[in-house]
Parts: sequence; C-alpha cells; structure tokens
Amino acid sequence: MRRIVTLVFLSSLALMAPACGRKKPKLSAEAPPRVTTLGINAYLWRSALDTIGFMPLAQVDSNGGVILSDWYVSPQSANERVKVTITILDTELRSDAIKVNVQRQTLGATGWADAGVRAGTVQRLEEAILAKARDLRRNAMAPDR
Repeated sequence: MRRIVTLVFLSSLALMAPACGRKKPKLSAEAPPRVTTLGINAYLWRSALDTIGFMPLAQVDSNGGVILSDWYVSPQSANERVKVTITILDTELRSDAIKVNVQRQTLGATGWADAGVRAGTVQRLEEAILAKARDLRRNAMAPDR
C-alpha cells in the first residue's frame, strides 16, 4: 500500500514539475500598437474621424479604412472649399500607415474651379492624426487620467 502511495505521489510530482519552470509572460506597460477590431488600426481610425469631425462625411468604410469627406466651406472664407480623403493602409500605428489627400476649389465667376492645396497642408493633417492616435494609445493604458 505504501509503495502505491509513493508511486502516485512521485507521478503527480512528475506531472506538475514542468509547470514550475515556466516563466509568466511579462505584461507590457504600453498599449499594443496593433488594435485591429476593424481590420485596420483602431487608433488611426478614431483619430482620423476626430480630426476631420467638423467636416461633413460623404463616405466612411471601416473595413477598407477609407474616410471621404464632402465639400466643406469654412465660415471665414466662403469662396473656398476643401474635400479630404483619408486612407488607413496598415494595422500598425506607423507614420506610413496613413495617407491623406486634399482637394481644394475656389469660387470664381464661372463657378467652382480646382486650385492648388497650400504647401504642408497634407503633412500637417497627417501629423495631427498621428499625434492624436499616439495619445489614444497612451490613454488606452491609463483611462483614468
């Protein structure tokens, strides 16, 4: 009987021994850079929507990662309108994961005519979206701030 008890005890130790040597995975202090419940990076998606939230939206495709605004006329300059297309290209939070296209038109005697976009406009929009996405990622780990 004693031999059976010893055998059961030793076999249970043999089964539990491999579990003792495993290290527990370290928890990251940062939110993951890839949040893809939409099929695209959720931080970039949310920040892009927030950044152009004042503009009327013509089309929003979360699966394809495309946000297309309708023409927006600023109250300060009624003879100018802009249209923005934002495309999220990747599931990672990276600077090359977002593409912004801006169209600008001015009102002339014959109606609306295409005009050039001011230098740096696209880059400033991309930087604003990326900065807001980084903030969203930081706040994902500390929502009580």
